[in-house]
Amino acid sequence: MDEQDMNKTLEESYSISLDLLIKDLKLNEVYMPENREDIFISTREVNRPGLALSGFYGAFDQTRIQVVGTAEDEYLNSLSEDKKIKSIETFFAAKPKCVVNANNLSTFDDFIKFAEINNVPILSTSERTSAFTAALIAKLNLELAPRMGRHGVFVEIYGEGVLILGESGIGKSETAVELVKRGHRLIADDMVEIKKVSAIALLGSAPELTRHYIELHGIGIVDVRRIFGMGAVKMTEKVDLVIRLQEWIDGMQYERFGLEDEHMEIMGIKVPSITIPVKPGRNLAIILEIAAMNNRQKKMGYNAAAELNKRLMDQIEE
Repeated sequence: MDEQDMNKTLEESYSISLDLLIKDLKLNEVYMPENREDIFISTREVNRPGLALSGFYGAFDQTRIQVVGTAEDEYLNSLSEDKKIKSIETFFAAKPKCVVNANNLSTFDDFIKFAEINNVPILSTSERTSAFTAALIAKLNLELAPRMGRHGVFVEIYGEGVLILGESGIGKSETAVELVKRGHRLIADDMVEIKKVSAIALLGSAPELTRHYIELHGIGIVDVRRIFGMGAVKMTEKVDLVIRLQEWIDGMQYERFGLEDEHMEIMGIKVPSITIPVKPGRNLAIILEIAAMNNRQKKMGYNAAAELNKRLMDQIEE
């Protein structure tokens, strides 16, 4: 099975319900339309509507959540009553997806009036505008991130998210169970959902249906959380390392020094990768532990293979 066959691309368009955002970000409801269950957010961008309130709508995106902060509040208060009402009326007539009032600013009665006319939700938070906007963007980036599915096993080893790939029956799940017994944590078995949460970070998790379950050939489905306890599982982890398990082939030359770094590209992001040949007698759990610790050392600036090579070269020069 090649790399493309092992990938399963999930839907390209995602959304999150406004009700879930309200719950997770602890927002207060100022006005909520009757069709609240039909309101979903599908864009990760957030907008401060200062330009819109001043009359410029050339780049206005009504699908974005609009965050009203102190600057917008003071601007509206600086206008005459007629101009203020006109500005708010025009703003809500553009039908933004949702308006959030930060800093617990006094909500103008006119906001509620025109929100009701245009069925636009108004929410509020006591958080400072910048802090709330950062939390909102982080939440939207996580929930609406582009994603894909990959056949494999995902575990956390010494704080490193390790994605284990290989042909069916090569021992991925058995290795994961051994790692769990050694104190590490299972995140996903069989299908790993990978989200691109930023330009440099991938986050792996299990589909809700199969979360905490693992399949062992000859035994069947096992609930890791119930057998080993809550400490044996984890919901998500960053993808730090990819390990390919491959059947040992006599005569094939395998990497022995690790001087050249290998990478696998996942959704445009290069992730360090290692190919480990599998044959009877090799303790894969210990090998994966060493691989995770070695990868961590490399991120901290120490490369054992490069250090040994430097010593050899220095000795040759002497």
